[in-house]
Amino acid sequence: MQESPIPIYVVEFMSQEWITWSLFSIVFISIPLILARFLNKSQKRMISYIMGGLLIIDFFAENIGYIASGTWDIQYNLPIQLCGISSLICCVLPFIKNKKKLFEFVYYTGIIGGVMAILTPQMNYFDGTIRYYLNFYVSHGLIIALPIFMFLHLDMKLPRLSWFKLWINLNILMAIIMPINFLLDSNYMYVNAPPEVNNPLVIGDWPYYILLWEIFILIIAYMVYSISRRKLVL
Repeated sequence: MQESPIPIYVVEFMSQEWITWSLFSIVFISIPLILARFLNKSQKRMISYIMGGLLIIDFFAENIGYIASGTWDIQYNLPIQLCGISSLICCVLPFIKNKKKLFEFVYYTGIIGGVMAILTPQMNYFDGTIRYYLNFYVSHGLIIALPIFMFLHLDMKLPRLSWFKLWINLNILMAIIMPINFLLDSNYMYVNAPPEVNNPLVIGDWPYYILLWEIFILIIAYMVYSISRRKLVL
């Protein structure tokens, strides 16, 4: 693996820092899911608007922070990592009328990508401030919480083959991202080089870890689908 040309900060697994912010994420994700049990449909819809609004605020706060510090770079800060794409979708999802296809996509990418990011955090240009921690964990927490919230409380559905459609759409997305990476000399969606975190799903060098991802994504997406169809909640 080549050394990153930008400062990368990795939160060590099971460190006090990791435990603190993982617990923060669990509580943050759980609050709207539990609160919704005591609300009517109109109030639940308002909660989804609030979550979408928080993601919009988080998106601008993060990018303004990079611009203010002079670290915004087209190679690293476009919102086309998988979690960035999920975040953008979640920004608009509560407010649009025809949301079925976007919901089906972001339900899986938000949960899978968000959970992996919280378990194995990799932060670019980390400055150690509480603002950076909140930007990272709030955005990743919300891309998990909002799709689950809409599934459990706003009657959004997961069709039988939605998990397989995700796999097809991710491959289409990779085919779009690869030439962008070539033009920008970037590594969006980690299709040019593996992330620098110790992620158990990253096995081997390029391109072998991507081939294994193809299998892992199918398995994990189907697991998410199977559990979700039973509407199990924490």
